Amino acid sequence: MVSPMFRIETGVDRDRRDQLRIRLREADTAASPVIRSLRGTPGEREVPLHVWALTGEGELAGGLVGHTWAAWLHVAHLWVDDAHRGTGLGSRLLSSAEGTAREDRDCRAARLETWDFQAPEFYKKQGYEVVCAIPDYPPGVTEYTLTKRLG
Repeated sequence: MVSPMFRIETGVDRDRRDQLRIRLREADTAASPVIRSLRGTPGEREVPLHVWALTGEGELAGGLVGHTWAAWLHVAHLWVDDAHRGTGLGSRLLSSAEGTAREDRDCRAARLETWDFQAPEFYKKQGYEVVCAIPDYPPGVTEYTLTKRLG
């Protein structure tokens, strides 16, 4: 039950969102020695990591968009144009991102999310393991979270 001394509102409010993020960050820092140890270090910030495959004409053939944070690579998007699927391009893009994360940014692991109709089997072939499956997200689809140790 909601206390009568509170007013509950819905709606987008950027100022409140920013205030909430600041307060959550402060609470997380106070509660976790691991998060506290990241503060003020290079590992504290998300650093974008993008890898692009371009045709001879400069057209986008595929790409990977992700970031590194706290010794992890997070792959947000990996896409290969239909004309180039099955050529190993996806593996090369992923391997390039993993190498950069491991060698240049000292990452020890990678994570990503994919839906059942996208590429879970592809990622398993690349050494990723399913650590979470969320059925019906969205309804009728299963979302997987996969991770991989980068060595």
